[in-house]
Amino acid sequence: MKNFTANSDFTISDQSVFETCPSNIALIKYWGKFVGQIPANPSISFTLNHCKTNTSVDFFGNENFSVQTFLSGNEEKKFSEKIEKYFRNIEIYLPWILKGKYVIRTENTFPHSSGIASSASGFGAIAKCLMSLDKIFSGKTDEDFKLKKASFLARLGSGSACRSLYGGLVVWGETPEVKGSSDLFAVKFPDDEIHPVFKNFNDWILLIHEGEKSVSSTIGHALMNTNPYAERRFQEARENFALMKKILKTGDLQNFIKLTEHEALTLHAMMMMSDPAFILMKSGTLEVIRKIWNFRQETDLPLFFTLDAGANVHLLFPNNNENQKIINFIRSELIPHTQNGNVVKDLISI
Repeated sequence: MKNFTANSDFTISDQSVFETCPSNIALIKYWGKFVGQIPANPSISFTLNHCKTNTSVDFFGNENFSVQTFLSGNEEKKFSEKIEKYFRNIEIYLPWILKGKYVIRTENTFPHSSGIASSASGFGAIAKCLMSLDKIFSGKTDEDFKLKKASFLARLGSGSACRSLYGGLVVWGETPEVKGSSDLFAVKFPDDEIHPVFKNFNDWILLIHEGEKSVSSTIGHALMNTNPYAERRFQEARENFALMKKILKTGDLQNFIKLTEHEALTLHAMMMMSDPAFILMKSGTLEVIRKIWNFRQETDLPLFFTLDAGANVHLLFPNNNENQKIINFIRSELIPHTQNGNVVKDLISI
């Protein structure tokens, strides 16, 4: 993108930077993309408060280009190769990026393979580190531009990472529903368009399955290219986005619950209707969903779920005085369906 390119007149020196970036969970799902990490439909996500990636980058200028990465203190050579390829791909936007050696140390505040998008927070943190280096080398101090370009760069590493650069509700994908929205970077959903009922939520992630997914998200996205229901899904997502905007404005919690769960199940339906088909939900996932539906019918309390492309369940419920009844139910009826009794407790605040 032309306005994110830069000239190559930089003074390079050794530098160390540190950044942190949260993960996010989509409400309107993005599933399917075009060349250049362009989303097939707009998406909107909640940014998590506590599940983050902390990343430090030691840059040694004017040495031969190389990347060495450590995850929680352990060297990850395959990830180093992935980051090297990523850096080469974005050289047009950061002309100094191949002019040195990198030692990258990264650590998540949440368990690996926990159903929390570590690629989103991970590439978000790396993109923020790169923009911190760029600020040092270029002398540019426009913080809004820096954040937007970090979102742009994060997208090129992992699509949903672009949404993690902002807090609250975040939109990725061009849509007439949100002014300034773009396929190239994420933007904040206007806070004044969000009813107070949606501004303070719990997100507890039940770890139904703690191993690696059987199919990567990259393969899943690619299978949408031949999915016979893909075009209708993309159109439905655009329609659901418009509906979600109205729900967020009016505070219609019942329809928020209905639409959020529908989007989660549609994501998995697309996986099951691809060729080859695949199923990432486990029996525990289905049992948790069934119990949530029964609990809500019996109590009328707003406990509901969303899912990423995996088996683990994000439990969403308002952070208010009704918490204890919901929490007691989660502890007694839902946590027993996790693999090892593990749950990650997070918050969403706007």
